Parts: sequence; structure tokens; C-alpha cells
Amino acid sequence: MEQTFMKEKKILPLVVSMSLPMVISMAVNSLYNIIDSYFVARMSENAMTALALVYPVQNLLNAIAIGFGIGLNACIAFYSGADEPERASRAATLGALLSVLHGIILSVVSMAGMPLFLKSFSSDPEITHLALHYADRAFLFAPVIALELSFEKLFQAAGQMKVSMACMLCGCIANIILDPLMIFGIGFFPALGIAGAAYATGIGQCLTLIVYLLIYLFRPIPVRIARKHLVFEAAIIRKMYSVGISATLNLALPSLLISALNGLLAEFSQKYVLVLGVYYKLQTFIYLTANGIIQGIRPLMGYNFGAGEYGRVRKIYHTALRMNLGIMAVGTCLSWVVPGRLIGLFTDSAETIQIGTTALHIISLGFMVSAVSITSSGALEGLGKGAQSLWISLFRYVCIIIPAALLFSRLLGANGVWLAFCFTEFITALFSHIIYTHGQKHLPT
Repeated sequence: MEQTFMKEKKILPLVVSMSLPMVISMAVNSLYNIIDSYFVARMSENAMTALALVYPVQNLLNAIAIGFGIGLNACIAFYSGADEPERASRAATLGALLSVLHGIILSVVSMAGMPLFLKSFSSDPEITHLALHYADRAFLFAPVIALELSFEKLFQAAGQMKVSMACMLCGCIANIILDPLMIFGIGFFPALGIAGAAYATGIGQCLTLIVYLLIYLFRPIPVRIARKHLVFEAAIIRKMYSVGISATLNLALPSLLISALNGLLAEFSQKYVLVLGVYYKLQTFIYLTANGIIQGIRPLMGYNFGAGEYGRVRKIYHTALRMNLGIMAVGTCLSWVVPGRLIGLFTDSAETIQIGTTALHIISLGFMVSAVSITSSGALEGLGKGAQSLWISLFRYVCIIIPAALLFSRLLGANGVWLAFCFTEFITALFSHIIYTHGQKHLPT
């Protein structure tokens, strides 16, 4: 199965063909996250608040697994483009093994540390109980998730985006079906409450991994995982972790941000904490769709960079940027046209809906400009420039927004936190443009 189409096909059709399956996958993925929260919210507002408190830790676990997968993806794509198939297979084999080890460690550490984490954000015993009830079950599946994500990045690096889409859809659909059955006890299923949501998600992830394994066994791809490729080559491991650690920090920083903002918002009311949790559920539908574009271009950037096709690297970046601008424009429109309906999916409280409507109006002002930082960060990861990508994320999730939220909340109350979001996007977009442009100056035209 040849991968040369990555450097031969016209740019726009190529980016669309690679990104569209991932956009569909990420859109459905974000949809099942929203549906998961929707059914939990039908239990009680406390249950939804518990889910919001667990989300940062859950996001951190996913960030570590996905981040390392991005490093694996960058290695495989680069070595494939440089016509070094043996090293590409070594990277895949090492990546799968290390992913499982990461998953086991994450599962143990997160379950052990969750009680202490929750004490920092809630003194309500019911919310704490619900959060632990969900987390202890959800985190059991961390090794499965880590291995599944390594296969996802393997297939993506080989240009097999439709396979990745099909596998992800299987897990998503299973989770959507199982959620109401396991939460409320429909049919022969027992009513497990919030634990049912965790089990439904975990079963969906297991199904995704099984489908990946079946396709891998019966449909050959250029890169193979095999015992003969299990060679601990320092250069490959270093390359995977150099990109993977930066990508992990990029993805984990939102968890730090959410925890910091939860602390600020809790001073005003738990309703603001709930709204922040709802916002992050809703914004995944937009940002994960944009991330689908990024997932599509990462292997293209890495492959063409490895093949020395620098002109195509530039064109791929600008094509992805225009596509992400369109996605963010849709998100902005929805936040202004139907904000109350969106927030109303998760709560019946008129006061909470009003708070959420105001939040969406303010935060969405920065959606379109955020396309610059999202695209630049993802493109740099595809090129193996993890450190530069990390700088963008540090600006976006730590250096600007946390001090701004602290300052603005003192001046404007809780609404100041929402204002900090769009303020940060404008500053970060400028910084992202500078750092990406500077990084491309040395490439031949």
C-alpha cells in the first residue's frame, strides 16, 4: 500500500480527503461526550457538577495518551516520507508497548489521587461521592484507551483516515446506545446511575480497540508492529518523546486551566462552575471538529517535510487555516443564535441558563481568531517542532488567560472570567503567527 499520494495529490482535495473522516469522527466523538453529559444531567444538577469536576483529570489522562500518540504519529510519518520503513515500524512497535505502560501507570495514579483532588473543589459530600463513583470506574479503562489511541495514530500516519473514522464511530455509537440503558436501567440492564455512564464509555473504547486490531490483522498497512521491530533505538524514542511530551502538555494545559478557573468561579457560585463544565462540553463540538482538520494535516506535514516538499508544507498549512476559520465561524453563530437551547440541554435552572448564555456570548467573540493558534500549534507538531507548539499552548492556557481571569474577575465579577477567554485568543493568535512564520523562514521556497 503506497503512501506517495501524500506528496503527489493536489493540496485541497488531499487535505479534505485526509481531514473529512477525522472531522466526522471528532464531531461524533464530541456528540457522544455531550450525550453522555445530557443523560447524567437528567439525574440531577449535582451529578452534572460531579462530572464537571472529574473532567480535568479525565482530560489529563486523555492528553497524556493522545500526546504520546502524536509523537508516535510524527515519527512514523517522518520516517515514511524519508523512505525508512524499518525505522517507521520500530517506532510503531515501541509506541504501542510504551502506550500500554503509560495507561497502567495513569490508571493507578489517578484513582489513588482522586479523593484529594476533589476535596480542593467541593465540600458537598453528595457531589464528592458521585464524582468518585464515576472516576473509579472510568479510569480502569486507561490502558485500553492508551493502546487504542496508539493504533489510531498508527493508521493516521499511514494515511488510513477512513479506518480511523470507522473504528471511532463504532465506539461512539456503542456509547450513545449504552448510556441511557446503563444509567437508567432500561430493559435487562441494571440502573447503575453515574457509574453506568463510565461503563458505557469504557465499553465503547474497548470496542474501538477490537475493531482496530481486526482491521490491522486482516488489512495490511506499510507500517507493522512485530517482535522483530522491538529495538530500543535511542533516536526513535527521543524523537517520540520530544514531540509527545510537548503535545501532552499542550493537551493537558486545559485541565490546569479548568481547575484554576473552577477555583475562581467557586467564589461566586457553584452554578458558575457548572456553566464552565457545560461550556467545555459544548465547545468540544467545535474545537474537536477543528482538531479533526489538524489530525488530517499532521501526517501530511510530517510526510512532506521528511520528503523535502517544503512548498507543499506551506500550502497544506494555509488550506487547513482557512478550513478552521470556517468551522469557528459556525461556532460563533451558534453561540449567538441558540445559546439558551445549548445550555438548556444540561440544566433546567433559568438562572444557570442565563449565566451560560452570557458566557457563550462573551467567549465566542474569540472563536474565529483562535483558528490561527490551533492550526499553527498542530502544524508545528506535525513538523516535529514540539517545543514551539508548546510555547503557543503555554500562552493560550497559562501565561495570558489565568492572570487575565484573576484580574478581570476582580473588576467585573464572574463575567470577567468569560472575558479573559476572548482576550487571550487575540493575544495568542498574534504570538502564534510570529512563532510559526519564524519557524518557516529557514525552509527553501
